[in-house]
Amino acid sequence: MFSPQGPSLGELCVQALSSVERGYDLLAPKFDHTPFRTPDSILEPTVAALSSLGPFERGLDVCCGTGAGLSVLAPLCPGLVTGVDFSSGMLAEARGAHPEATLVRADVRALPFTAGFDLAVTFGALGHFLPAERPAVFAGVHRALRPGGLFTFPIGALPPVTSIAHWVTLGFDVAMRVRNAVWRPPFVMYYRTTPLDAVTRDLTAAGFTVETAALTSPQLKLVLARKPRVT
Repeated sequence: MFSPQGPSLGELCVQALSSVERGYDLLAPKFDHTPFRTPDSILEPTVAALSSLGPFERGLDVCCGTGAGLSVLAPLCPGLVTGVDFSSGMLAEARGAHPEATLVRADVRALPFTAGFDLAVTFGALGHFLPAERPAVFAGVHRALRPGGLFTFPIGALPPVTSIAHWVTLGFDVAMRVRNAVWRPPFVMYYRTTPLDAVTRDLTAAGFTVETAALTSPQLKLVLARKPRVT
């Protein structure tokens, strides 16, 4: 799963026993050499799918990490491209890879932007928020977008109970819940807390109109949440 440049087992154990912020600070220098980085096989089709939905001028990568989403925004948004994350280590890596981007350290549950962006993206981050925290994240993105702006991200269907993936993700989530019940600080990362129907309800409650499009397969959707234009 990991390249020789990736983290060792010991480093992963230290990360797993840290807070989310501290864990990603530690992992940041080697993050792009792990399977946790969103692969180009998802990023490139996302660019292709969004290219016909613009034009976009200014873009925001929510939970930007080392900047995978910034590479999606760059060809779509000729104006300002901004990444926001609460890990200073991840932002340092993103700054090195994307010196042209504006990078902001902030908690995305309280985004510090108002009506400044035409397109917002996020990749692989929603599992770091408990279901009760999603409304604050989505409300902040809604506030950050201009009227008519688009918030988009890929989301996969939960694997069927007969699949190995079902039991792997279920086992991971159970192990994470046990870890968080007995160890502090918590490390929030769950694979099964973001089903499409629940995410759609939260986006709609935040004021978005929501559609989906198939991305690389019928099981992987691109969520297209639009902030309505002022009438």
